[in-house]
Amino acid sequence: MDPEWGHVTIKMAGHPPFGAQVILNGHEHVACLAEAAGVPFAKEGNCFTAVADPAGLAQFAGTLSQRAAVGRLGQVCDRWIYTACLCNGADLADQERSRFVYDYSVYQVEYSRNLLFRSGARTGATFDAIVDRTLERLDVPALRTLFGTKQRPRNNRSDLSPRVATVTETPQYGLTIFKVHFGALTLKGYTKDEHVLRFEAVCHNTKALGTGRVLDKFPDIVERLAGMLERFCTTLDCVDTGFVPDGALDELPRPSVLGKTRVGGVDLGKARSRTTLAAVTALAAAPEGFTVADLAGKVHAMTGDPGYTVRQAAYDLRKLRGHDLVAKPGRTRRYHVPPREQRTITALLVLRQHVIAPIVAGVRSPRLGRKPAHWTAVDRDYESLRVGMQALFADLAITTEDAYTTAEAA
Repeated sequence: MDPEWGHVTIKMAGHPPFGAQVILNGHEHVACLAEAAGVPFAKEGNCFTAVADPAGLAQFAGTLSQRAAVGRLGQVCDRWIYTACLCNGADLADQERSRFVYDYSVYQVEYSRNLLFRSGARTGATFDAIVDRTLERLDVPALRTLFGTKQRPRNNRSDLSPRVATVTETPQYGLTIFKVHFGALTLKGYTKDEHVLRFEAVCHNTKALGTGRVLDKFPDIVERLAGMLERFCTTLDCVDTGFVPDGALDELPRPSVLGKTRVGGVDLGKARSRTTLAAVTALAAAPEGFTVADLAGKVHAMTGDPGYTVRQAAYDLRKLRGHDLVAKPGRTRRYHVPPREQRTITALLVLRQHVIAPIVAGVRSPRLGRKPAHWTAVDRDYESLRVGMQALFADLAITTEDAYTTAEAA
């Protein structure tokens, strides 16, 4: 038990060169700092469930991402590894005579963001909505750009990486864990206690980040994980809540002008336009934006049709830029999707695929068949709209059956 870091675990080999693994918990370090500063808090395991001064606690947590954290990490390792561990294999005289010293590197890091709720019911409802909508609207190939890794698999080329999956687990009653795996990188979302919603970015091997793994690179590693988690939370927020500005549905199909060039509109009735918007949404969280080739490759992966060329992708991006849905800063070749525009693209896709198409298909059935075994709130909304659309179609003289087929049958 370290006075500044709490519980410290050290695993050491019993033979030269006495390789060691040091495991530290940043939450316990923050708890020690808060306790020394007199900040009241409640803690369950390694999770803060109640904090009297959240801003003060956040300042303590922010010290771990500063450059000074490198020195503190080296100090706590030296404080224990030479005295309590290495002495079992080489005494102080042997250490001085051989000039034996350790050089530390960072192998595995976990970075978390904790959201505290006053209401436990609101915590569960928020997390359930995030899981349902994320599993429905985003797929694993769309999430791989969040981690900034584009290397092809070396062992199994039939998949994106040795482990790519979206998993929902329930290890115990009342606890659901949502995981997104991509090789050595994992993102998790789960509830702690009943008032804490936690998102974690886990790097199982820092080599996957491309920042270097020596101890001096620890702030860079934390910065990469923080950016990855920030982009994922932003993407979840945009997928969860869409926004359609007034007149967007009328303006999109119309031509626009980009610079001095006249470009066509974006017709949601065409499958190519919808696929392009879905691919742009999948690439929106790329760390440094995406290129025309990235968009063409994403469309190939989503449709399986290699006929979509880079020239077509460039033209589709010009149309999206003409309607300010995609930005291209300066003279770069990379495109970015601002959060507000990402909400608009998500809302347009949801309206077309989850509102218009199901309602038009549902009004052809005057009566509902057998009720589903799991009758959700969305199912009730669809049924209410289906019944209401029957009356609206009757008032507008739109039949739900083929008039010519009905006449011939008569």
